[in-house]
Amino acid sequence: MVAAGASYSLAITQPPELSIGNESFDIKEAERKSFKLDINSGELVDASETKRSTDRVSNQVLPTPKPVEDVKQYDQPTVDPEFRSLARSPIIATPPAIGEEGSPVSEVAKNEPVALTVPETPKLEKVDFKSFVVKKGDTLSGLFKRAGLNDGIMYQVIHGKGEATKIQRLYPGETISFGITKEGKLDSISLKRNPMKYLVIEKSDDTFEGKYELKTPDVMEKTVSGVIEDSLYLSAKQVGLSDKTIMELAGLFGWDIDFVYDIRRGDRFEVVFEEKYVDGEFLETGRILAARFTNQGDQHIGLYHPGEDSDYYTPEGKSLKKAFLRTPINARVSSPFNLQRRHPVLDIVRPHEGIDYAAPVGTPIKASGSGKVTFAGWKGGYGKTVIISHGGNITTLYAHMNDIKKGIKKGVKVKQGETVGYLGSTGMVTGPHLHYEFRVAGVAKNPKTVKLPDATPLKGTQLAEFREKTRSWQQMLNTTMIATNDN
Repeated sequence: MVAAGASYSLAITQPPELSIGNESFDIKEAERKSFKLDINSGELVDASETKRSTDRVSNQVLPTPKPVEDVKQYDQPTVDPEFRSLARSPIIATPPAIGEEGSPVSEVAKNEPVALTVPETPKLEKVDFKSFVVKKGDTLSGLFKRAGLNDGIMYQVIHGKGEATKIQRLYPGETISFGITKEGKLDSISLKRNPMKYLVIEKSDDTFEGKYELKTPDVMEKTVSGVIEDSLYLSAKQVGLSDKTIMELAGLFGWDIDFVYDIRRGDRFEVVFEEKYVDGEFLETGRILAARFTNQGDQHIGLYHPGEDSDYYTPEGKSLKKAFLRTPINARVSSPFNLQRRHPVLDIVRPHEGIDYAAPVGTPIKASGSGKVTFAGWKGGYGKTVIISHGGNITTLYAHMNDIKKGIKKGVKVKQGETVGYLGSTGMVTGPHLHYEFRVAGVAKNPKTVKLPDATPLKGTQLAEFREKTRSWQQMLNTTMIATNDN
């Protein structure tokens, strides 16, 4: 595109006589002339007649010219191809006067390339890394020497700024990496404390400065399903669940299902849970997001509800967590609740007003519900015993302990699931076990069948948000169940 009012000198070829408008010029005279291409008429006109007009508009914003294709074509004069290429290029400002340095004609005439000055890109100093896994017996000095660095450099590092001094604390299994320049100078150190925590020390002017960097793991959602063939633990391990997830699954439904006593062959489970990765490598298993357990035909579904009081609820918003655990210990039942049982030591019929659980000595015993300790000590044939009052006229008793946990005494408040003692064989017993009682208004109830009070359910806005958040997890559970049925 050519701007209106632009002036150019043209290289004129044949014929020897040139006609412009009504005037004719010979070649010599044409060489002394400057011409202007009129965009609107498509004619070449004498530029000297409009120079003043051109000067007045040189600093103004020019109107958009018509495309070159719209300009009328003429047989004469023949325009040099170099000029045609210039005429097709957009010109924003008025070009320099003809003959001046930098004018299009002078540059074309010179036919010389324009030299451009390109700023140099700063060269980054190449750094090679030498990495070592810290082993038992390794010293910081020894690791520096293996990296080709002397003790003088080591002392500069440990006396550096920030967290640099923390590099002196090394533990087996950690990975330390030294960044060394091609001149053999120390550029940086990275000490991998664990997959998410790094101590990074970098050269800063004439010293070193250290800081801790924490990586945020990527969280993926995974689903698995299985069928009980023998025990929950073995069947869950078979489909790839970790010990941690299996224990969480049992705890999730532990208020309604006794996983030692109640489960049957053919029971099913589906679980949606988190897996955490750092730099593409598996780090650990996260929390359970959703789970379903079908026990003897009855479905139990638990969905995670995040927040300050994060917990698990049914799809209807009812808390899975009851005010009490069904069992206060992970162990088998050695003697059930039986009001007509013959006492194994006295050999007389005496009501067995609780349940006995057999397990190794020292197995932790948990409070089945939150409350206040009303008794902690020796209680006749019960041996070492703890009694907890939970409100609502409900009390629980834990007897034959080997030891009562330190700090558990009368008047102390305990939370559900908190350890209160350890299984033993104190009192009138034939072997180590826990005797557990559940009483309402002083009357013994069967801990396995007594109706347990529910925790507070979700309502209103909380319930709506919960349903929206957990909809995709429920779909994942259903998809997993269908896939398992197809197999």
